[in-house]
Amino acid sequence: MSIAGPASEISRIENVPLRVSVAEIIRKAIVNGTMRPGTPIVEMALAEQLNVSRAPVREAIQILEADGLIESVPYKGKRVKPLTVKEVEELYSLREQFEAFAIRRIVERKADVSVLRIHSDNMFDAAERGDFLSLMQADEEFHRDLIRLADHALMLSMWDNLYLRIRQIMALRNSANRDLRQVAANHPPILDAIEHGDMIKAISLISDHTRSAAQIRPEELGIEP
Repeated sequence: MSIAGPASEISRIENVPLRVSVAEIIRKAIVNGTMRPGTPIVEMALAEQLNVSRAPVREAIQILEADGLIESVPYKGKRVKPLTVKEVEELYSLREQFEAFAIRRIVERKADVSVLRIHSDNMFDAAERGDFLSLMQADEEFHRDLIRLADHALMLSMWDNLYLRIRQIMALRNSANRDLRQVAANHPPILDAIEHGDMIKAISLISDHTRSAAQIRPEELGIEP
């Protein structure tokens, strides 16, 4: 007797190379702020922690160097690539323009933004539980879906290219602001304005939300001057 339905309903087992799996684990630790900018990358320690040999860790580090998340320092080894004030300013100025443009298109097209309400509610649920990582996931999904709902493929592609560093900065900023409820509370007013078709207010709120990162000291974000 069969224990499952048709073969098409059975999820495929993905044969992912170990170096890719290791890279994804380290990447998540960097972008969610667990491994902060400037953290030394010690190959042997990571191999022991992940219970793998050094070879896949070495290959994973090469992948993350290509991502721009790890860098080599002469005579010192490798480390999580530090952020600079200029990088944050550039990324956030782009993010502000992308999100304002997305809101303009969403309001003009009267797009369904119910998925954003789900993400917003998930942020509040995570904040009530004190679950920082889940809040970060919901926050990331809110902003990516804001871009996606603009129905602009080129902008979405550009957003995804910037995503790793944007998410890293978001995580560092939010970890500096340990009031998780306040992080969650930043989003409903933006969503309310969009749903009411108030484009000017929504754009003003999203711009204020994005610029709020500048109110946090660079050292709190692990940023190099």
